[in-house]
Amino acid sequence: MEQQFSDGMTVNERLYHLRLMPGFDVAAKARNAPAMEKVLLQARFSMSQAKETALAVAANPEGFGY
Repeated sequence: MEQQFSDGMTVNERLYHLRLMPGFDVAAKARNAPAMEKVLLQARFSMSQAKETALAVAANPEGFGY
């Protein structure tokens, strides 16, 4: 069964729901944008959404709690 996601779901909510948060946290703490993108793509974000989010977190990790 294909999982549906609401457009109102935050990135963290989707990552948590799919149990991908630990992998994203490791990548974010390492400021590893390509690894963050990979996790975000697994969470069914588009390539542009994944790149934008990963670059934002890598540029300002403290602003995102890392």
